[in-house]
Amino acid sequence: MSVVTPATSSAPAAGQPVLATERLVHVYPGGTRAVDGVALAIAAGERVAIVGQNGSGKTTLVRHFNGLLRPTDGRVLVGGEDAVGRRVADLARTVGVAFRDPDRQIFAGKVRAEVAFGPRNLGLSGNELDEAVGAALAATGLDGEADTNPYDLGYSRRKLLALASILAMGTPVVILDEPTTGQDARGVARVQRIVADLAAAGRTVVAISHDMRFVAEAFERVVVMRDGRIVLDGSPTEAFAEAAWPTLASTFLEAPLAARIGAHLGLGSTPTDEALLAGLDSAAAASAAADT
Repeated sequence: MSVVTPATSSAPAAGQPVLATERLVHVYPGGTRAVDGVALAIAAGERVAIVGQNGSGKTTLVRHFNGLLRPTDGRVLVGGEDAVGRRVADLARTVGVAFRDPDRQIFAGKVRAEVAFGPRNLGLSGNELDEAVGAALAATGLDGEADTNPYDLGYSRRKLLALASILAMGTPVVILDEPTTGQDARGVARVQRIVADLAAAGRTVVAISHDMRFVAEAFERVVVMRDGRIVLDGSPTEAFAEAAWPTLASTFLEAPLAARIGAHLGLGSTPTDEALLAGLDSAAAASAAADT
């Protein structure tokens, strides 16, 4: 089952980004300059991954979009409007955030109640609420756990529950902080499918991730951060090309294995599985021929 369609909310004027920062600076009370002059524009319907080592400013940046943090300097625009002065509850109609730690987000006694909380607060009720909750549970594979206490679920399932609670809200923008952490291969594939469904529904997806394979396969744009600044912004083909490896290394990342093998075999930075297999077979055959 696909994810629910977007709820009604303010939208940017034609041609305006749905999320944007202008020379954004955030300095924490202790003096740490976590975001340092970031200019970023994300269009409606884009799938954008933000990557970088821990402490590079990724989470600090995205928390400005739902009002959990406010700029020290610069501007944040959500739906074409300045986020300063707008309440968190107002911004939540446009931007839904699934936190890195699901236990900071979960509080209800049953899975169904947890998923229903957000959309109910946005005004959904009756059949509309039931449909939103049912679709979100089905998308995350939790439809058989509706009456389960969330803390009887394992960590990976609680991560999916936090995601379901955001999906049910139908926000035009969905932000996922490390969505594949703790997931096995089936869970990662499920998250990838959800990202694809959201994009197909015209919703914007922004993810923070250290999983470069997931980033390469699920997103159309990669933003690399280091020391609170953007140091690379491009497609996965550009971000994982061999010329970009030193930049990735400077923030303690490396291109996914497929990109590194693809570069070695001359297949480019985002080869398909079929191209990789064919390339490896060809290389093996050439090596065997050279040995004879």
